[in-house]
Amino acid sequence: MDVDRLLSELTVEEKAALVSGADMWHTVAVDRLGIPAIMCSDGPHGMRAQVGDVEAGEMLGAAPATCFPTASAIASSWDRDLIREVGVAIADEARHYRVSVVLGPGVNMKRSPLCGRNFEYVSEDPYLAGELGLAMVEGIQSRDVGTSVKHYAANNQEHDRLRVSAEIDERTLREIYLPAFERIVTAAQPWTVMCAYNRVNGTHASQHEWLLTDVLRDEWGFDGVVVSDWGAVHDRVAAVQAGLDWEMPPDLERSPPAVVAAVERGWLDEAVLDRSVRRMLEMVAKGRHVLDLDEDVDVDAHHELARRTAAESAVLLKNDGELLPLTGDGSLAVIGEFARTPRFQGSGSSRVTTTKVDVALDEITSTFGADRVTFAAGYVIEGETDSDDVDADTLRTEAVRAAASADTVVFFMGLPDSWESEGFDREHMDLPPHQLDTLAAVRAVNDRVVVVMVNGATVIVEPWCDLIPAILECWLGGQAAGGAIADLLSGDVSPGGRLAETMPVRLNDVPSTLNFPGDPGVVRYGEGVFIGYRAHDHLDQRVSFPFGFGLSYTTFDITDLDVALSGAAADGTLTAAVSATVTNTGGRRGSHVVQVYVGDDEAEVARPPRELKGFAKVHLDPGASERVTVELDQRAFSFWSPRHRRWVVEAGSFTISVGSHSRDLPLSATVDVDAPSVRPPLDAMATLTEWADDPAGWAVLDAFLPERHPARSKRFRSLLGSMPIDTLAGFGSFGFTHADVDTLLERVREHHPTAP
Repeated sequence: MDVDRLLSELTVEEKAALVSGADMWHTVAVDRLGIPAIMCSDGPHGMRAQVGDVEAGEMLGAAPATCFPTASAIASSWDRDLIREVGVAIADEARHYRVSVVLGPGVNMKRSPLCGRNFEYVSEDPYLAGELGLAMVEGIQSRDVGTSVKHYAANNQEHDRLRVSAEIDERTLREIYLPAFERIVTAAQPWTVMCAYNRVNGTHASQHEWLLTDVLRDEWGFDGVVVSDWGAVHDRVAAVQAGLDWEMPPDLERSPPAVVAAVERGWLDEAVLDRSVRRMLEMVAKGRHVLDLDEDVDVDAHHELARRTAAESAVLLKNDGELLPLTGDGSLAVIGEFARTPRFQGSGSSRVTTTKVDVALDEITSTFGADRVTFAAGYVIEGETDSDDVDADTLRTEAVRAAASADTVVFFMGLPDSWESEGFDREHMDLPPHQLDTLAAVRAVNDRVVVVMVNGATVIVEPWCDLIPAILECWLGGQAAGGAIADLLSGDVSPGGRLAETMPVRLNDVPSTLNFPGDPGVVRYGEGVFIGYRAHDHLDQRVSFPFGFGLSYTTFDITDLDVALSGAAADGTLTAAVSATVTNTGGRRGSHVVQVYVGDDEAEVARPPRELKGFAKVHLDPGASERVTVELDQRAFSFWSPRHRRWVVEAGSFTISVGSHSRDLPLSATVDVDAPSVRPPLDAMATLTEWADDPAGWAVLDAFLPERHPARSKRFRSLLGSMPIDTLAGFGSFGFTHADVDTLLERVREHHPTAP
C-alpha cells in the first residue's frame, strides 16, 4: 500500500470513518481505493475470534481456539522463552482465522488483590510485568500478527471503571504503573496500545494528551496505533487531538460526523486527523497479508503446549515431609467438585471457546489407575447449582468417608466464576465457606492432604494452610490444566512456578485497601509506590507466601556472587553484571529462578527496601550447575525525581541481593555508585538543613557565620533546620539579614554556576 498516495486521495469523510471501526472487530474498508478491512480479536490467553458460525449478537461466543493459562498463571512461570512460545501459538491461531491484531497482553499492576480482572494481569511488580509482557508481544509479532498492550494506564479496578478518576502522583505513575508499558513499547514496538476506560487525574485516558502523546510517543517513541478500549471514547474530537487513533467499537451515529464537522469548522486541524489516518493505513498495510492466508493449526500440539505451560506455571507452596509427588501404590481420594467440573479460565471478554478440555479427575484416574482413585464432590460450586437442591451435610459426609478410607487426599478448592470476573471487583479474599468446612472435616480424618487450588487471583490461606502438608497453586491453568495437575501430582513434572504476587495474611495488610475502590468518581493512590511486596517489606509484615516464592521436587543452591559495575551514571551508561552459580542439589530434574533485587541504602525519597530488577530461569539435571549473569542497567538504580522531572541516580551505596524470592536473599553485595548530585540548587527558600547538607552551601555558610553561631549546632539544626534561611533572617535574632542571604547566594553561585 502506498500510504502517502492513499492519504492524499481520501476524503475527510473517509478519513473520519477510518479512525472509527466498521463494527465490533474490523477496521473500515475503502473499496474505491483498494483499502481492505482487517480484523482484531480478544486474545490475552487464547483467541476469541468471532468468525464463521458465531452469531453476531452472541456477545462472548467465538470460534474454537486453544485456551492457554491466564496471565496470573503464566506469569508464575517466570519463563520468557515459554511465554514467547505461547505467543507464537496464539499468533498461528490468529493467522488461521485471518485475524491481524490480538488484543493483549494486559500488563496493569495488581494494586489490589480485589480487582476482578487480576487473572488477566501479570504481576504486582512492574519489572516482571514488563519482561513477561514483552515476551508475549515478541512471540505473537514474530509471526507478523499485531498485539495491543493494555490497558494504558492505571486501570486497576473494575468498580466504576468507565468513569472513575485514578488520582496518582507522577512519581508513582512513572515507577509503578507505566514501566511495563514503557519496556514493551521501547523494546518491541507493539502494533497497538489500548487506552484504559478510566480517567487519570481527572482526564479520560482516551483523551489524555500527556499519556497518549507526550509520554507514549514523544518520550518512548511509539509509532503504532492507539486504540480505545471498547466504549472508552467520550469525546471523539478531543480523543483525536490527544492522540487516540482508532475508536472501538465505532459510535457511528456520533463520532465520524463529529470529526468531519470539527475539521470543516476549523476546530480540528486536518493535519492532526491525517496523523491518525496515516497510522491506521500503516497498520492495515502490515496486517492485510493474513487475508490471503490459508493455514491450518495443529490443535493437538497446542494443547500439549498448554499442558506444559500449565505445569510450569503451578506454584508448590508447601510440601511438608515430601508428600509430593505421590509415588508408591497407595489409594487416593480426590475430593472437590472442581476436580470434576473444571474451572480453568476467567469470565468476560477473554473467555475462549476451547478445542478440548482436560478434566482433572479423569486425568488423575488415568495416571494412577481407576482401582486406586475414589471421588467425592464434597461441596457445590457456588452459582453452578441451585443450593436448595443440595444437601451440604450429605456432600461433606461423603467426602469424609472417602478421605477416611484413602491413604492420601487430593482436595480441589478455589473460586467460582461468579466470585471473580471482568466487570466487578471482589469484596474479600476468602475462599467459599462450604469448601473450607469440607476441608476441615476431611483433614480431621486424614492428615495426608494435598490441596490443589484453582483461582485467578490470590486468596487468604490462613489459618488452614498451617494444617495442610502440601499445597499446589494451579491458578486458572487453561484447557489442559487437568492433565498438568496429574503430571505434577505423579512427579512426571516438577513444579516450576514462582509467585508473581504476594499472598498476604489478610486483606487489611494491603495498603491500597484504605483507598479501594475509592470515593464516588475518585480513587486515590495514597499508598504511592508501596504496592505488593514493596509495602509488605517496608512495613516488615508477615505474609503467607512472599513474592517470588515457590518450591520444587528438588533443591537448589546459589553461590559465588559477583557484581561488576561499569559505565557512569553521569552519562547514563551505568550497568552492573550480576553473576552467580546455580546448582541442583537434589535428586530430580527441575527449574529454579534466580532473582536479583536492588536497594538504595540511603535515599532522599521514600523507597522500598528492595525491588526486583532482574531474574533468570534455569533448568537443571540433578547435580548440574550453571553460571548465570543478569545485566542491570541504570534504571535499576534510579528513581523518578518529581523535583527534576526525570530519572535520577543518587550517589552512594546500593545493596544488590540475590536469592530465591523476595525474603530469601542469602547473597548480597554492596556497591558504591558515583553520580552527579541530585540536591536542589540552593536558594533563599532552601532550609538550613539543606544548606548544611550541601558541601558548597555549608562551605559558604561556615565561612560567613561567627564562630559560636547557634546554626553550627546539630541540636539547633534539629529544631529549626526545616526552616528556610530567608525565614530565619526575618526573625532578626539569628545574626544575619535578608541582605546577608543575598550575599550567601552570590557566593554559592560561584560554586554552582547554574544555581538560580
